[in-house]
Amino acid sequence: MTETATASASASGRAADRTPLRSWLAVLSLTGATFSITATEMLPVGLLTPMGGALDVSEGSAGLTVTLMGLTAAVAAPTLPLLAGRVDRRLLLAALMAVMAAANLLSALAPSLLVLLLARVAAGVAHGGVWALAASLAVRLVPAARVGRALSAVFAGIGTASVLAVPAGTMLGQLLDWRAAFFGAAALTALVALALVLALPALPAERAVRPRELAGLRRNVPLRTGMLFLALLVVGHFAAYTYVRPFLEQVSGVAPGLIGVLLLGYGAAGIAGNFAAGTTASRTPRRVLLVLGSGMAVTMAALALLGGHAPAAIGVLLLWGVFYGGVSVSSQAYVLATAAGTREAAGALFAAVFNASIALGALAGGRVADTAPLPAVLWAGAALAAAAVVLLALHPAVRSRSGARCAARSGSAGSPGHGDDVA
Repeated sequence: MTETATASASASGRAADRTPLRSWLAVLSLTGATFSITATEMLPVGLLTPMGGALDVSEGSAGLTVTLMGLTAAVAAPTLPLLAGRVDRRLLLAALMAVMAAANLLSALAPSLLVLLLARVAAGVAHGGVWALAASLAVRLVPAARVGRALSAVFAGIGTASVLAVPAGTMLGQLLDWRAAFFGAAALTALVALALVLALPALPAERAVRPRELAGLRRNVPLRTGMLFLALLVVGHFAAYTYVRPFLEQVSGVAPGLIGVLLLGYGAAGIAGNFAAGTTASRTPRRVLLVLGSGMAVTMAALALLGGHAPAAIGVLLLWGVFYGGVSVSSQAYVLATAAGTREAAGALFAAVFNASIALGALAGGRVADTAPLPAVLWAGAALAAAAVVLLALHPAVRSRSGARCAARSGSAGSPGHGDDVA
């Protein structure tokens, strides 16, 4: 039996010793962690206008709060697992969430853009570490037959926060102040840190992640193609979505008081898309990603064309939410299918690519928004999404039999993508 198989068998045994209730409370605490870190990352998107006004900077400069956190998380995601060695993952996660809570509190109190950006750097470190570890830890919390459901639950936190954080933050900012949204995020992340301490069992590191394991992922052609697809798609999405509030106000003529309601509708559409995609992505992740990417390209282009007509713009915005809502769960299913034997390393790579893409998207959108009419950010996003679809479509589909064998050896029956269309 291999080292991975031995460790996984031991993890499955520990999961079997816990009651189903305790196991799923632990899974839900991880879901809370992924939800709260993603909510923190997305929070400024709906608050750029009031943040820029309060700090006396442009909306493009305020968008650096998204860019800098994403870049920091992209660096932290592969770095922290290497540095953590054999530190108990329960203690590591709780410590990272405490850092996130402190960073949100500092963001709420920030007197200048510089202080706010420093707070977002600290938040990025916590974000990258939590996201990199979440998938590999979910596998250890439940029996092997429930691994697929546990992973879906944990990464539903990312998908749900991606579509709910912006409208929730926007509405709270409208009712109170943009700083109140960050105070709320600080309270949420502090509660999640406590929940992790109470709900998670001891999770000693099964083995240290080594640099050569991360470097070896570049030889996985299906995984490499999926990461390039994800980078193009997410850069395109955040180039456009980071500036959706000023677009709706200035181009569509939507009253500022209605923006929060519209983004809440976008969030609800995204949740529906998350669960709709999740039901099929575990079997055919590549096909689902092609559908989602195509839908995003079409809706961003349609919003650029129809943005001057508010009713049409609202309808297209909701459809965009449906398509993007399924991206995180589907892309994670693709990663697990193509790299089943190296989950923690692949999870770190996934987190690095996703967060770097968020940062680059926000940065690119900010430069476009500061130098060109706002519809240009939507055209740029649509073009990148279309390029992502072409890249994945031209890569021939193969069956990940090796991935299925690795998953079977590691006790992950029921995890996404076993032997299905993944590349």
